Amino acid sequence: MADVEAESSTQPEAMEEENPLFSNLDLFLFTLIAGLIIYWFMSRKKAEPIPEFKKLNQPAPSTQETSFIEKMKKTGRNIVVFYGSQTGTGEEFANRLSKDAQRYGMKGMAADPEEYDMSELSRLAEIGNSLAIFCMATYGEGDPTDNAQDFYDWLQETDGQLNGVNYTVFALGNKTYEHYNAMGAYVDKRLEELGAKRVFDLGMGDDDGNLEEDFVTWREQFWPAMCEHFGVEASGEDSSVRQYELKEHNDINMNKVYTGELGRLKSFETQKPPFDAKNPFLAPVTVNRKLNKAGDRHLMHLEVDITGSKIRYESGDHVAVYPTNDTVIVNKLGQILGVDLDSVISLNNLDEESNKKHPFPCPTTYRTALTHYLDIIHPPRTNVLYELAQYATDPKDQENMRKMASSAPEGKALYQSFVLEDNRNILAILEDLPSLRPPIDHLCELMPRLQARYYSIASSSKVHPNSIHICAVVVEYTTKTGRLTKGVATTWLKNKLVADNGHKSTVPMYIRKSQFRLPFKASNPVIMVGPGTGIAPFMGFIQERGWLKEQGKEVGETDYLYQEELEEAEKAGVITKLNVAFSRDQEQKVYVQHLLRTNKEDLWRQIHTDNAHIYICGDARNMARDVQTAFYEIAEELGGMTRTQATDYIKKLMTKGRYSQDVWS
Repeated sequence: MADVEAESSTQPEAMEEENPLFSNLDLFLFTLIAGLIIYWFMSRKKAEPIPEFKKLNQPAPSTQETSFIEKMKKTGRNIVVFYGSQTGTGEEFANRLSKDAQRYGMKGMAADPEEYDMSELSRLAEIGNSLAIFCMATYGEGDPTDNAQDFYDWLQETDGQLNGVNYTVFALGNKTYEHYNAMGAYVDKRLEELGAKRVFDLGMGDDDGNLEEDFVTWREQFWPAMCEHFGVEASGEDSSVRQYELKEHNDINMNKVYTGELGRLKSFETQKPPFDAKNPFLAPVTVNRKLNKAGDRHLMHLEVDITGSKIRYESGDHVAVYPTNDTVIVNKLGQILGVDLDSVISLNNLDEESNKKHPFPCPTTYRTALTHYLDIIHPPRTNVLYELAQYATDPKDQENMRKMASSAPEGKALYQSFVLEDNRNILAILEDLPSLRPPIDHLCELMPRLQARYYSIASSSKVHPNSIHICAVVVEYTTKTGRLTKGVATTWLKNKLVADNGHKSTVPMYIRKSQFRLPFKASNPVIMVGPGTGIAPFMGFIQERGWLKEQGKEVGETDYLYQEELEEAEKAGVITKLNVAFSRDQEQKVYVQHLLRTNKEDLWRQIHTDNAHIYICGDARNMARDVQTAFYEIAEELGGMTRTQATDYIKKLMTKGRYSQDVWS
């Protein structure tokens, strides 16, 4: 408007008297600009409530009950079994316990604590003869599983009273780890502190021994104790109770049938970020090479492309991949059970109130279920044998299958030898028990879900922002029964050729964050101990330290597998000391703990004087323990400490984040 006013002010005075204050042009321009300002202001105001979009992806409150108390009251249940589960075993045990309740005139429900408001636990006393059971797995360094994290946080923060709440806990863990069953023990102790009543002792399941046996033994002592506590009797009815009913789809639009997707239908055809456990990214394989030049093992290095996925990772993180089962085994199962594997089916939960409508994505085919969704390779647990026993036509087979599911010494021994030691999967059991031919839908109902496999990432995003590297040994061995058994994931990865008949091979994957991190200060020395494939995360560390050095940063001391890369890093000065132990390829075995003792003076200087960070990656059962012992001995000898003091010294390093482990058993 300033320009228009200036223009009109140049007109003669006579003209000004004759013309109106604003010309038509003035009014037109004024109206136009005012309209644009109002439109801009209104559209800006409307754009602010965009967070509403997020609500579209969340379940509507009416479709999923977040109050487990109201749900229990509505459905007449008095037992709730919560599970903290990372690999599905805790969830499986919870389902078994909730089904058991029926035999005792009670009604149970398995519940994921992530789906419910756990602060309502104090209201459980409103339900007569009620009980909360917790099947809690420990994950990582004594941490809760992902789905139990909020529950754990609530337990730590709450000061609410749980008077009148009856509970018991079964913990799932592994003795080879530092914090054995820490989560289960914490829940058990904390609930008591809050005033809840422990009605049965904490159960301790050890996956390094026989987790199934630990659970069966605890469970068989638990239920009689509950009968006594609540004054009820077992119905004596041990017959199988189906949880799902079969629906066959004879005329269905195949676009509505799941073909391996984990969440959204057709998510593998139209990929949309963010990518996670329910929505993995299909990453093309760009490199697949064998690393070792000698020996009978196949050690592979894979690279997958994450360009355009918006996936971010850091050195030390894990990549989770979803493998598929061997088609040969899937086809054999179809043949032995005499079914058309391409039949389209749904397994629908008989409990309409359950949040879990299907055991796996439905509708789908038996072939897809057995290939993508079900674990058919691991030896089946005793409850599977117990439930399938009714279909054996030979009374002896039926008796033995039921016996294996009991806690009787003879039954335990039979399960240990016939199933575990002989490593029989479900196909081997069907082959060796010709009278056992169960309906395939019941078999599919009972088999656990096929889980993602986690690998330490062997690259740095600073050097490879669009690529993730994996290092793994292909698992292959012959069982006592003469059957060749192949690792599900490593065999599947091995066969992921870069180009397969003109098509790029892809791997469904997502990233799981880790606490296994390089020190914040690059000048801190790092000591990396990683025999075998334990070297994987250290390749990422070495690449990152190399990148920092190229940026001109001061990089601290960095104390044969990736032979070329390690030798190049040593030449470049990224690795200041490369100590290699060849435990397989020579007569005189040399292990990493031997090298630690050989270099003890230099290591102690770095740890005690230079604030070095120690990283251990690999086998938890033997190596990690032996390495820790070697560090105790170094602290004793060179630090003048007793064993107790040395142990405390290393424990303090762990607390400060200077002694980190990424181990597996």
